[in-house]
Amino acid sequence: MIQYLYLGRVDYEQGLRLQAEIAGLRHQGKVENVLLLLEHPPVLTLGRNAGRANILASDELLARRGIALHHINRGGDVTYHGPGQLVGYPIFDLRSLRNLSGSRMGPVDFVRGMEEALIRLCGEFGVGAGRIAGLTGVWCSAGGGPLDESRAGRKIAAIGIHVSRGITSHGFAFNVTTDLREFALINPCGITDRPVTSLEKELSEPKAERPNDLPSLESVAHRTARQFGLVFGEQVLAVESLAALRAYAEDAKVAANDSLVTAPQFPAEDTPLQIPVAVERLSNIAERPVRA
Repeated sequence: MIQYLYLGRVDYEQGLRLQAEIAGLRHQGKVENVLLLLEHPPVLTLGRNAGRANILASDELLARRGIALHHINRGGDVTYHGPGQLVGYPIFDLRSLRNLSGSRMGPVDFVRGMEEALIRLCGEFGVGAGRIAGLTGVWCSAGGGPLDESRAGRKIAAIGIHVSRGITSHGFAFNVTTDLREFALINPCGITDRPVTSLEKELSEPKAERPNDLPSLESVAHRTARQFGLVFGEQVLAVESLAALRAYAEDAKVAANDSLVTAPQFPAEDTPLQIPVAVERLSNIAERPVRA
């Protein structure tokens, strides 16, 4: 099961604390796989492989613009988060998932699954998207037609995860109505020859099969959760709030404790299959039933 929450706008540091809290609960089995969906105020994040050279703005300029900077433990390079961007933090236990071959899902399989969910999400709006070999993320074609890897596809979603004790954290950033001018502050994910795009920008190009009205970020979040359920083969359950999720975890803890206290006691089943000969003589029993 996937329990998902839409939290609206959340400070980035609070988002980090929530991920750590829920990852601990997932490791203890007190919650199911959890998908946090939200947006952040303007912030730049640098993954384990990030270089400061890919941030084109000075620290002074970032400070004047009110853009925070965080070094974090996910994979990937530098990424921008800001208003109008749907950020997803899947806190999943990979040991609970299976890949297409039926084996336990690994980190690469998981990233490919996230890409697939976001590609399908784009398809719901009539926006063609796909993968580019060697580049993690989701890309829209430069001409609006089928994705051609030889052309400069536009990146609509960035992905980077961290896995500890089999539990994932961090995740994806999907541009819905994001101000794309902010990406001029960085080389997104260290890539200099492919532009970024957004759902809003893609839908601004006239195309008969595309809807005219762009839904709210919350509506896109609900559609995203549904696609995650379909791709990962899990039932999806919307959770009303963080308080409700914590109450669920507390109920799971109480239930676990109760099962330890009130578990029915059964007599030991260690009777031998055959009664020893000496006991047979003493009891003067010719034959006893064999217990299996």
